[in-house]
Amino acid sequence: MSSISDRQWVGVDLHLYRSVIVRIDDRGQELDCVRIENSPAALVAEVGKAGGGVSVALEATYGWYWAVDALRAAGFDVHLAHPYGMRKQRRGPKRAKTDHLDALELARLLRLESLPESWIAPPELREVRELVRHRRQLTKVATSTKAGIRAGAAKHGLTIEATQLDSVAGSNALNAIQLPGWFADRLASQRRIMLLVEDEIARVDAEVDRRLKSNPDYRNLMKVKGIGPVLAAVFVVEIGDVRRFPNPAALACWAGMTPRIDESDRRRREGSISKEGCTLVRWAAVEAVQRNCEPTIKKVRDDIIARRGKRARNVAKVAAARRMLEVVYWVMRDGEARCLTKTVA
Repeated sequence: MSSISDRQWVGVDLHLYRSVIVRIDDRGQELDCVRIENSPAALVAEVGKAGGGVSVALEATYGWYWAVDALRAAGFDVHLAHPYGMRKQRRGPKRAKTDHLDALELARLLRLESLPESWIAPPELREVRELVRHRRQLTKVATSTKAGIRAGAAKHGLTIEATQLDSVAGSNALNAIQLPGWFADRLASQRRIMLLVEDEIARVDAEVDRRLKSNPDYRNLMKVKGIGPVLAAVFVVEIGDVRRFPNPAALACWAGMTPRIDESDRRRREGSISKEGCTLVRWAAVEAVQRNCEPTIKKVRDDIIARRGKRARNVAKVAAARRMLEVVYWVMRDGEARCLTKTVA
């Protein structure tokens, strides 16, 4: 077994086509720097020069899945750097920014135990996570297409009264619209896109439910008022192992739902929420409190509006969403939340 003086750390600056690998010793001195054409075999071979089970750091950049899986399969101790945390580490002007310096910085931060790390989700969870994120993108396309249909009709002074354009009433309303020339062709194209995307969303929903229906967290979350299959899936796949967070406040901070704090000497100011975290979880928490949510959570929102007026509705929604995240934490950790009605198993 190697002595502590022989220990090495490796930093990998991963890119789409080529990557740079830097090895350093226990004093932080650079031992080697190589650039490889990306492939699992080449990556494992170069990192392996530092010894078996060596600690490796790479950033969670474009297409990192294959690299992490290859290194883990080879028995290395892999650490995934959080991109936003790395940007904070690199704050301030630099004389040069190169792939070599980025890889060297990763290795040195790992050696000093100062690397801002991301959680590496298991491959099976990553697959469902990609499905959920794909659904989110499909929903954006559907929303944009429907908005385009209404905008096209508005250009001719027409209003579509139907709320859901993909419903029977919406189809009848669109059939009744007569537009001239290319506008009619564009409307027909938009309707085909809308129906195709809605069909794809339904397919994804069915697949996500099939994969998660045996997951206890998924089932328990759907028993919370305000959380349906879509939001429950978002919480489960994005949060993953909730026990990696010591308390609900840590989960809220990770989701970007805690206030910014500016403190110096006797001065302390709290601003709006940071929004520095998982966008999907933050969106799901806000969506879950919009309509018929848990009475204890609804009371948080209503009390703020009663105290500060309707102008504070957004503040109230965020506060209620923060409370909803606390409920999500306890339900995922313990299977129940004591503040809820006794419907959670």
